[in-house]
Amino acid sequence: MKILPFLLLFSLDDFMLPCLNKKFFGIECPGCGLQRAVSLLLQGEFRQAFVMYPAIYPLIPLLGFLLFNNFYPVKYANKIIITLTITTVLFILSNFIFKL
Repeated sequence: MKILPFLLLFSLDDFMLPCLNKKFFGIECPGCGLQRAVSLLLQGEFRQAFVMYPAIYPLIPLLGFLLFNNFYPVKYANKIIITLTITTVLFILSNFIFKL
């Protein structure tokens, strides 16, 4: 249990990766803001997470359903996965175009 106080000294923000696309080319990639949005969600800042990366909310059900379907197969899983994927991609692309 000596490691727990040590881990409390760090936050999730200390381990975030920089966006190399933004660093080298000056343009944000479609995934820019995802890490910060996850960090904000874990802190309970739901509105700020949506402002940071709107695709976080359709991405959560997609990942949750993929995990659930892996253990408990669902009858119409393909249709559900396609619908959630299209919704997530639309959110990601619209956010990317809006940031341009």
